[in-house]
Amino acid sequence: MIIGVLGPEGSYSERAAKLWMLKNDLGAAKLRYFEDIEDAFFAAATGETDLSVIPIENSIEGSVGVTLDLLREDGAVISGEVVVRIEHCLLSKGSPEEIRVVLSHPQALAQCRHFLKTNFPHAELRSTGSTSHAARLAGEFEEMAAIASSEAAEKYGLKVLLSNIQDRKENHTRFIVVRAEKSGKYAPTASACKETGKEPGKIRGKCKTSLIAYLAKDRPGALYELLGAFAKRGVNLTKIESRPSKKELGDYYFYIDFEGSDSDALIKDALEDIKAKVDMLKVLGSYPALGNSEA
Repeated sequence: MIIGVLGPEGSYSERAAKLWMLKNDLGAAKLRYFEDIEDAFFAAATGETDLSVIPIENSIEGSVGVTLDLLREDGAVISGEVVVRIEHCLLSKGSPEEIRVVLSHPQALAQCRHFLKTNFPHAELRSTGSTSHAARLAGEFEEMAAIASSEAAEKYGLKVLLSNIQDRKENHTRFIVVRAEKSGKYAPTASACKETGKEPGKIRGKCKTSLIAYLAKDRPGALYELLGAFAKRGVNLTKIESRPSKKELGDYYFYIDFEGSDSDALIKDALEDIKAKVDMLKVLGSYPALGNSEA
C-alpha cells in the first residue's frame, strides 16, 4: 500500500498518516511525499497512491479551503479520519535575536499570529507548502526560522528555540484519508463503523458520513428544509458550513457531516429526501469516526 502525504519528511500530515496506519495495522504501508495538498489529493484520485492523508480543518483556524474545494472534484472519496494534536515550535539554526524571516505553511502562520506579532513584529513572514518544507528551508540561513514540529527540527538539524507557540494551547487538526472513488480497495465496510471492543489495532467508534449539497436557487426556507430532512429522523449533524461556489457573490455549497452510514436504511431515506430538495448532492463517503485520535 502507498499512502500520500504532504511533504517533505517531518510534516504533521506524515504524523497523521503514521498514526492512522498504526490504528489500522498497516505497518507495511509506504509513504509518498507531495509538495502540496492538491498533488496529494489527485494522487489518490488517479490511483497513483492507494490513499492520501490531507488536512481538512483546524480547531483554531477552521477549515482548510483548498481541501473543501478539492472534495467537490470528481475522483476521490473519504475513507477515514484522524485527529492530531498540533504543537508548533519555533525552529532555527540561529538565535532568536538573529531571526529576520519566519517561514511556515499559511495555516501554521495563522495559528501563531499573536505570538509572531508580539515577539517578531518586524520579521518577514513567508508561506511555504508545508511546515516541514519551511524547516528544510530554515536550515540554509541563521536569520531564518520555521514554525514546525519538533520532529522536523530533528530531521533538519535545527534548534527548538521555543515550544508550543500557537495562540491557543488546545490545537488539533483533523485529517481525512481519501481514496479513488471508483476503487473498492480500502473502502470501509459497514462493520468497520460498529463497536469492536478493545482489541489492539481495531477500529472503535461510530460511523460518520460527509456530503456536499448545492442549492442553485436561493429561496426562503431552503436550507431549513435541507436540515429538516435530518432533524425529523433524529440524525445528529456534527458539522455544517458553507463554501463559496466561486460563481457569484452569495452563492454557496454546503458541507455537512453527520452520524450514521449511507448503508443504514434511515440514512438512505434521508438522502433520498435531500435529493429532491437540492440541485446537487455528492456523498463523500461513510467512515469510522475516530474523534481525537491523538491526545
